[in-house]
Amino acid sequence: MRVTILRTFIFPLSLTIRTVQSWVRPTIPKPQTKLAMTTNGNIFLSPTLFSNTHVTLASKSPRRREILDMMGLEGKYTVTPSPCDETALQERLRTKKLPPESYVQILSDEKASAVLPESRNDGTQIDVVIGSDTIVDLDGTILEKPVDENDAFQMLSRLSGRWHSVHTGVAIQVYVGGMKVCGSCFTESTMVKFAELTDDDINAYVSTGEPMDKAGSYGIQGVGGRMVEEIKGDFFAVMGLPMHRLSLQLVKLVMDAEGKIS
Repeated sequence: MRVTILRTFIFPLSLTIRTVQSWVRPTIPKPQTKLAMTTNGNIFLSPTLFSNTHVTLASKSPRRREILDMMGLEGKYTVTPSPCDETALQERLRTKKLPPESYVQILSDEKASAVLPESRNDGTQIDVVIGSDTIVDLDGTILEKPVDENDAFQMLSRLSGRWHSVHTGVAIQVYVGGMKVCGSCFTESTMVKFAELTDDDINAYVSTGEPMDKAGSYGIQGVGGRMVEEIKGDFFAVMGLPMHRLSLQLVKLVMDAEGKIS
């Protein structure tokens, strides 16, 4: 994977020019679906392996759809946003004072569990439901989506010049003939370092509207990537789905499910 580093960015109009080291999202060629082996197992998606598999993404996030497309699953999945009452679930989980990694994993699992698979009754189709959630963790404090522009400004001010963690939980549930046969749930964590930001920088970014539907009030794959100085871990996990780990788990689980088809 080739990464391009830029050292100067300019926010629009009359705003300040800041010199930072910013992460630019790598350009990834769309992979061909095939089967390949690594020391960790299968990571590529065989057309024959997935010919009898229906994948449902239990999320309305366009970033997650884009990642699935880049994985070679374009046209091979449908989107069914989870009907899970996320606000009520978040409030319930906060009272348990869970570690952020556990918190986001439970959210993902609940989202996946709330979506019913689209199955044929003959027991020959494999249905996969993927649920996911992403949070920003600043010294143990969970930063989710901002409630308004002032909230976004406050979050970004707190992140300015500091390291934080981004945790993405993923739940994969696999069904055969409408019955769950296997699954996996995990959290992928990545460290992100913000550049020092002025109030003008933050106001300029908030005015783009991009922060308003993003955990921690920024999107690394968009304009918000200008604020990111350094990253340690999986870029795609920050974007919304850890591509490599998800690929490993998907192939493993579908292969396991194939062995259960009568």
